Amino acid sequence: MVPEAYKVYQWNKPKQSTTIETALAPVQKPFVWIGLVAAVILYLSILIYSTYTQGFLYLIGIALGVTLLHARFGFTSAFRRLISVGNVQGLQAHMIMLAVTSTLFAIILSSGFSFTGITPNGYVSPVGISIIVGSFLFGIGMQMGNGCASGTLYNFGGGKSSMVLTLLSFIVGSVIGAYHLGFWLNLPSLPPISLAESTRLGYFGGWGLQFLIFISIYVITDKIAKKKNPPQMKPLATTSGFKKLWRGAWPLVTAGVVLALLNAFTLAIRGQPWGITSAFSLWGSKFLQLFGVNVANWSFWEGNTEALRETVLADSTSVMNFGIILGAFIAASFQGNFKPGKIKTGVAISSIIGGLLMGYGARLAFGCNIGAYFGGIASFSLHGWVWMVMALAGSYFGLYFRKIFGLKNPSPNDSFC
Repeated sequence: MVPEAYKVYQWNKPKQSTTIETALAPVQKPFVWIGLVAAVILYLSILIYSTYTQGFLYLIGIALGVTLLHARFGFTSAFRRLISVGNVQGLQAHMIMLAVTSTLFAIILSSGFSFTGITPNGYVSPVGISIIVGSFLFGIGMQMGNGCASGTLYNFGGGKSSMVLTLLSFIVGSVIGAYHLGFWLNLPSLPPISLAESTRLGYFGGWGLQFLIFISIYVITDKIAKKKNPPQMKPLATTSGFKKLWRGAWPLVTAGVVLALLNAFTLAIRGQPWGITSAFSLWGSKFLQLFGVNVANWSFWEGNTEALRETVLADSTSVMNFGIILGAFIAASFQGNFKPGKIKTGVAISSIIGGLLMGYGARLAFGCNIGAYFGGIASFSLHGWVWMVMALAGSYFGLYFRKIFGLKNPSPNDSFC
């Protein structure tokens, strides 16, 4: 019999728990204060050099970082567990998150609702060779880099040392992808296809179609889990009561719903869903400008050269990324888990290659796991579903590359994965 002190919190059924009540590490108070002070200083800087809207998006970024860190909400790990051992907990949490987000997006996009007067538009992109190649490369890269775009940011903020290398190479790959984008855009492609607007379904019909897909995936993956009986995700240490909000772990589904709400707020505030990697291209391009490189002539920056001239604090994606990093840092410090360590040579090399592939792939695929997968599917774009399939295919090959560099994959013999 399990003692009350080790009560398991469930999100689906007993064998699929993701958090467990147990003793937690002490709060790292100096780090908490450093994080809070840095967050306030950056917030005030945004208000001074930009707008209140950017400040609010920055706060949403902090909330995203806190949520991702508390649940260790992964896209990379969800794909890896599914492919390697048939664990479906992560992917099922994605489906619930996408179902909630699609519902909110359908309301916002169909009504034109906005907090700021900016007409909301979803991420609907062409489906062609570029997205097929780009998402496949991203799938390989996120397994080698041990994190996707959101995973790189929140793990970087949470103190995972290898993510420094992944993030820097991610930026480099994103810049190279921006430079090459013109070539890829000239390859065969279908036009942007929305399951709502490009069909006669409308947003209500598109919402119904996607719900059928979400339910189908959930049911199919549930059957896979029953057949394979895979090891379950290792429960994260948590606590009880109100303290759980800032000290303990959050169930996957709870985090997925919170992420859905925050993405909807982002759409209603800035007129676009949550994104990450365009900021990486901006940071890298601005760096090249310091050395006289005329990046404004690249296809990626066509019609958006103003971003190259302004402060990064005026870029909504950048301030949200800063918020994610700081939010994760603060959350990890409250949990007592901010403990950077040494990086093994194999992990370092794999992180660099993975970051390059993700950065390059994200530019070709019109986004990453957030902009293309999360935001694309929630926007009823066909390219989001294509991204998911090709990223899964890339992840399959990525698992083999992980072994070359000494990274461990889940095994059916594991107690947890």
